Amino acid sequence: MPPSPDFAPGTVWLVGAGPGDPELLTQRAVRLIEAADIVFHDALVGPGVRALIPPGVERVSVGKRSGRHSKDQRTINDLLCEAALAGRRVVRLKGGDPSIFGRSAEEIEHLVGHGIEVRVCPGVTAASAAAASVGASLTLRGIARSLTFVTAHARAGEAIELDWLSLARNETTLAVYMGRAAAGTVAHGLIRAGRDPDTPVLVVVNASLADERAIRGRLSALPFLVRTISDDEPTLLLIGEALHSVPAPPIQRTAAHTNVSSCAAR
Repeated sequence: MPPSPDFAPGTVWLVGAGPGDPELLTQRAVRLIEAADIVFHDALVGPGVRALIPPGVERVSVGKRSGRHSKDQRTINDLLCEAALAGRRVVRLKGGDPSIFGRSAEEIEHLVGHGIEVRVCPGVTAASAAAASVGASLTLRGIARSLTFVTAHARAGEAIELDWLSLARNETTLAVYMGRAAAGTVAHGLIRAGRDPDTPVLVVVNASLADERAIRGRLSALPFLVRTISDDEPTLLLIGEALHSVPAPPIQRTAAHTNVSSCAAR
């Protein structure tokens, strides 16, 4: 492949791999992956996306799943720096969008501090993919005027610190990333801060993939909704009045009067 004018040797690109479906990659992302000499990829980068890495290109897994880290962030920073200083074209492939809970700022700061050119290729974030799959709008005129992305992930032994009063506003749609383990804390914090217990909730697992599923319910039932989801399944919580607009799929009633639907990827 001819060299890319924006991908000189010694350059690092932080590339958004999207939520997992390779068809949701940008054209630039595909081009950069094909031009790379080495690809460092997260655990959330699915096999369909990894299959785009050409034969002969070195692959390095630096994934983090459910507290099990193959590499800590300092080591990842050093590996990226080492590869770039060796004159290699480096792709750092991140699930979703690098700028949303992707620790891109830490890697950029480290690389720039060593005189390395680093650029960012955006990707489709999980909240957008999840909403698209079920036909939801994350904002709704006159009802949901704002959209807030939060992460429910905390370091081991630390409590989740969120501005519950701000998040409890009825006109805000919440997209809670990495929210499975903290579903009970999220529900309790929001309701205690004044959010209506009957606020619609959508739990989306493996957004955009063939085994995607969506579980519909209400905020007060959120801890129940996530019980069947395993630790290794990427889970996004969507919370807000805008979800009333989701087209009604075939539903199954559960003991908690929660609507459960399976949404196959396109």
